[in-house]
Order: sequence, then C-alpha cells, then structure tokens
Amino acid sequence: MKKRTSIVTLVICFCLTVLLGFTAVKGWGPTGTGAMKNIRTGLDLSGGVSITYQTVEAHPSAEAMADTIFKLQQRVDQYSTEAQVYQQGDNRICVEIPGVSDANTILEELGKPGSLSFMDENGEVVLEGTDIAAAEGLSMQDQTTGQRQYYVSLSMTSEGADKFAEATKNNVGKPIYIVYDDTVISSPTVRQAITGGQAQIDNMESLEAAKNLAANIRIGSLSLELEEIYSNVVGATLGQEALSTSLKAGLIGILLVILFMILVYRISGLAAGWALLIFTFLDLIFLNAFDITLTLTGIAGVILTIGMAVDANVIIYARMREEYALGKSLKSSIQAGFKKAFSAIIDGNVTTLIAAAVLYALGTGSIRGFATTLAIGIVLSMFSALVVSRLISMAFYGIGIRSEKAYGVLKARKPVDFLQKKVVFLIVSLALIISAPVGMAVYNGKTGQPMNYSLDFIGGTATTVDFHQDFTLNELDEKIQPIVSEITGDANIQFQQVTSSTQVVIKTRELTVDEREALNQSIMDNYSDVTAEDITAENISSTISGEMKANASKAVVIAVICMLLYIWVRFRDLRFASSSVLALVHDILIVLVFYVWSRFSVGSTFIAVMLTILGYSINATIVVFDRIRENMVSMKGSSLKRIVNTSVTQTLTRSIYSSLTTFITIFVLYLMGVPAIKEFALPIIIGIITGAYSSVCLAGSLWYVMKTKVGKNRFREFKDADETAVSPVAPAQEGAAAPAQPAVGTGKKHVKKDRSELQSTKRKKHRK
Repeated sequence: MKKRTSIVTLVICFCLTVLLGFTAVKGWGPTGTGAMKNIRTGLDLSGGVSITYQTVEAHPSAEAMADTIFKLQQRVDQYSTEAQVYQQGDNRICVEIPGVSDANTILEELGKPGSLSFMDENGEVVLEGTDIAAAEGLSMQDQTTGQRQYYVSLSMTSEGADKFAEATKNNVGKPIYIVYDDTVISSPTVRQAITGGQAQIDNMESLEAAKNLAANIRIGSLSLELEEIYSNVVGATLGQEALSTSLKAGLIGILLVILFMILVYRISGLAAGWALLIFTFLDLIFLNAFDITLTLTGIAGVILTIGMAVDANVIIYARMREEYALGKSLKSSIQAGFKKAFSAIIDGNVTTLIAAAVLYALGTGSIRGFATTLAIGIVLSMFSALVVSRLISMAFYGIGIRSEKAYGVLKARKPVDFLQKKVVFLIVSLALIISAPVGMAVYNGKTGQPMNYSLDFIGGTATTVDFHQDFTLNELDEKIQPIVSEITGDANIQFQQVTSSTQVVIKTRELTVDEREALNQSIMDNYSDVTAEDITAENISSTISGEMKANASKAVVIAVICMLLYIWVRFRDLRFASSSVLALVHDILIVLVFYVWSRFSVGSTFIAVMLTILGYSINATIVVFDRIRENMVSMKGSSLKRIVNTSVTQTLTRSIYSSLTTFITIFVLYLMGVPAIKEFALPIIIGIITGAYSSVCLAGSLWYVMKTKVGKNRFREFKDADETAVSPVAPAQEGAAAPAQPAVGTGKKHVKKDRSELQSTKRKKHRK
C-alpha cells in the first residue's frame, strides 16, 4: 500500500469511526435515530406492560394451564422475545411484555383469549382452535397486477392437518366459517382440497386486517378460554442503575482492553483497538436497527462477542510476530499473520455461530435474545478483525511505521511438557465434576433443594403492597428488603413497581400462611399508612416454564452435536471433534460445580452464564487443535508428544491474552455492577478461567490419549520417533508452523542471521 493511499485509508477509517460513534451515542434527528438510547430494553432493565388473565373454567387442570402458558408465550413473542408468561394462583396467568407502555394497545392487538372454531355450512365444527399451530398476517407483491396482496398464513398441527384436509375436501366451493367467541370473524371459500397443514386466507382488505385476524386466530387457539382481569405498566426489576453501571463498566472494560493491546502489541495493538471501537459502535447500531430487546442475557451476548473480537486480533498479531521472528520482512509478516490466522478464526467463529443458530431456532424468550445478539456480534467481529484491522495495519505500514520497536520482538520458548501432567489434570477435573452431584445430594437432604433455585425456576409468592408513597428501586433494596428477608430468611427478592401508582409487587419464595401473616404485620408495623386492605398475595409459577427448560436443554444438546460435526468435517478426525466437545462440556460442568457449592442463585442469569460458556469456551480449543494439525505436517518425524506440547506452548500466549482481555471486561462489570449483575459476572469469570485451563491443560491431553489409545493410529511415525532428536521450536508463540532449524535469539542481528540461513536453504534446494 502506497503512502498516499495509506493516509487516505486512515483518514477514511477515522471519519468512519467518528460517524459511527456519533450515531451510536447521539443519533440523528429529533428522535436520535440509530442511538443506543433507542435500543429496546427488557423488563429487568426498563419495565413494560403486565396483563393478568383468569380462566373462564373455575378449576382448570395443571396440564391445560401448562399448555395455555406455553402457547401464550409463543403468541407474545411477536412483541418481544423477552416477554414472560407465568401462572399466578390456581387459575390466573400473568403476561409481562418489555419495551412497551400502552397496555390498551397491547390488549387490542393481542386480542381477547376466547374460544375459536372452524365450522362448515351445517354448523358442524371441522377444526378446533387448538388445531392451529401458527397464524400470521402477511403481504406480497402480485406479479401479474403489481398490486399488494394481503393474506393470513395458517399452519396446522399434525392432527389439525388431517382434519383440515378432510374438511376442505368435503367443502370445495363452499365457505368455512371462522367463529371466535360465537361471532363469525371470517368466511373464506374453499377453492380446493388442502393437504400438508398449510393454508392461506386471501383477499384481505389491508395488512392491518390480516394481522388482526391472525391475532384472533392465534389467541383463540389456546387450550383454555381466558378473560382479562387487569393490566398495569410496571417498572424495571433491576432499575436504571443496572443499565447505566453496565454501560459504564463496558466502556471502562473496552478502554482497558485497548490499553492492554497497545502495551503488548504496540502499533498492532493500536490497530486492534481501533478496529474494536468500530466493532462496538457497529454492534450497538445493529442492535438498534434490528429492534432487539436487550436484557441482562443480551448483555451477556454483547460482552461475549467483544471478547471474541479481541481474540481474533490476538491470534492475528501474535502470529504476525512469529512470522517476523522467522526472518520474513515486516510486510510479509503482516500479510502472513492474517492469512495463517484465518482458518483458526473462521473455525472458532463458525462453531459459535452454529450454536447461536440452533439456540435461536429451538430456544424461547431470553435464549433467543442471547442467540440474536451473539450472532450479530460474531459476524461483525469477523468483519472488524479480518477486514478493518487488516486495512488499518497495512495503512500504518504504508505511512512508514516499520521499526522493530513499533511491533515488538519475540522471545524463543522451549516447549513445556504439558502431557507429563495429563493424569493429574484429568484426576483434578474429574474430582471437581464428581463433587457436583455429591453437593447436590447433600444440600437436597438439608434444604430440599439440590441447588439454590430462584423465583425464575421454582416460582414463589407475589405480595402486592400499596405503600401510599413512592420508592425508588434503591430505596426498596435499602428499606423494604431487610423487612422481607427477616421473614423469609432469603435474600432472593424481586421488586417491581406499578407505574403511576404507589403499589409495589414483592416477589419471594413461596410463603406459608403464617409467613404471609407475619410479613403483612411487619410491613404495617413499619409503615403506618399501610393497612391490611392494601396488601394482597398470590402464589406465582416460575417464569421459566418446563417447556422453556426442555427447549433450552434440547437446543444446547443439538448445538453441541452440530459443533462436533463441523469440527469433524473441518479437521477430518473425530478425535479432534470429540476432544473439543469434551473440553467444552468440562467447562460447563465446572461452572455448575461453582453454582452447587457457592449456593449462587440459579435463575435466568444461570441460563445466560451457561450459554455464554457454550459460545466462548470452544474457541481457545479450536486454536490449539488448528496448530496441532499444522504441526503434524511441519514437524513430521517428531514424536506425537512433542508435537502436542509444542502446539500448546505456541498458542499459550494467545490462550492467556484472550482470556485476560475477556476477564478484564467481566471483572469491571463485577466490580461496578448491582447485585443482580454480580450474580451474572462472577460465574462468567469462573468460566473464563476454566476455559483457559481446559484449552491449555486438558484439550491437547484428551486428543493425545484418544490418538494413541483409541482406534488405529494412522501416523505410525509418531510412535517410533526419537523425541530427543527434535530441536526446540522457536518462536513459541501464537501463529506460524514450527521452523526446522534450531531456535535463535530475537534481536536484530539474530533476525538477520536467520534470514541468511533461510536464503542459504533456498539456494541449496534450487541447486538440487
């Protein structure tokens, strides 16, 4: 890149950074279009609408309630993937939708959950509302007339598909009446028999009419008929402080990471930091553009992708240094650093992207929110590392920044014998993992709960109190929580304010009748304005339903299997794939051990933590295995043990630095965050440390054991190679294949000597 072109490139990158930064922070126009302040936030951060329904049937079965809650959850996902639906009392269902403030509009759009049926001209019911799996109002361009056509797309259950096929076969040319709450809301004419469970209601007068009809069909397909009791606008459960401190912590963490990268990689670190800023601004803008509801779980996805963006740069620039130490020119080293790091970056990010896709497809609620933020971040992080960072690096070189001091030198490192301690590592890990079920059994015997499940998992009691005065969330934590904790003996308490009133909803573990009376009396003793009539209480179910747990578990299992298959295909060796998955499972189980013995609250943050570990942990292992695969070619003739130890040593700096940069961002979040944020941050820190340990100490050992003990060893030369005859590998850093010659120093004179040796080798090969 010429000097003039390099200057233009840097000026363009600077202008782009300013433009993106202004858009993300301030936005455009009176509403601040594109600004991060316009990102929708969930109930935990900004509140929303709460609607309470009651079943028409006085005593519904548990199965019918569970089915209705699950289907209603799917219905309200149209407003936000972070919406919550849970049972309240015996026959009430509470719906909480974040990011909205007009309860009446929501009720009109959602529709009254009444009865729905499809009837023929004789009044016979041919299809029940419960036979409908999905309904959506859509529009399309008519290719013949060029006009917009509006319609409702219907999908039936497997049983409903058979019923509908029979009904349409018997009523060709006749209408089928859609009856909602004893009122005909549509009467489309059957043109032909419809099989396969997919149908369309055409010729709707507008898109709004199509969406309204679809909403009525969706809400009418519930197992139970519901009636609205009341609706409220509720405040955040974590409060504005949680959001503001998270943003401050994120900003400080990013600045510290940039400073760290500059100290370690100098001018390359500056390029990486610049690219990281552009990535961060782009990520915030995209979250706004895609109208994603950001909750604590979504913040986890954002932080994870920041760590992955830094990780890609660490791989590139550590590799670049290694290429330079081998005697290549600086320009060739920069180009080789990006080229040779490409496969490790792609493999690591694609495996995580696979996990995100599966989690989105099979997950619900906060799981989908996490998957969305993770997927957007992965794509943008690869763009920032492989395109933006490369442009800036080459531009710095082009304007004349070419001294050795500006990029740093590399010290040779003798391979560390990690495999010598493989049995110790495996025993320690197994002992920790086995301690989890032991601890769960112990605590189950003592408390009746193997883990410290929060309200999100097991439900509890919702006590609504009219205090006749306004409280902030901080004041509730300071003044009301001690009163409640004294009765419950538990600090796991959630407060939710009812907007435009002085009512506060206090959610606790399930209280007995005596505990309810004691809590009511204690509140009245401390606040004389509160009377018995101002306090009501009902049991509530978990906000994380059994179906959501099952879907989450299914999504994780399928994601792990898909990741295994991808690694198997890419590395053409099932042992690489199985070893990486085992290392990943190890990390998840160790974090579970932490939850068991620390008695940390297991709630929605628990899911966020586990998903974060799932997406992050495998990257370091992929980098190690990518190096083993490369060294199996470049070090052919060396013992398998030597190759593994050398590969782990070469990637050791990357493993440490990547974990450290992610650790910095999470640790700042832990120091500055509110209690709920700390409950999320500390287990993540444990996962980061565990992931670094498994990548360095376990992954290579697991693969080595499988390679030598499981199946036929295709590389027989590894078994008989003389390990002592192999020269130390230099430089022992992230990146290039090991050189054949002995290690040399890394000063300027030594580099020149290394280049002359390479040229001598080339001349000998040419003569041959």
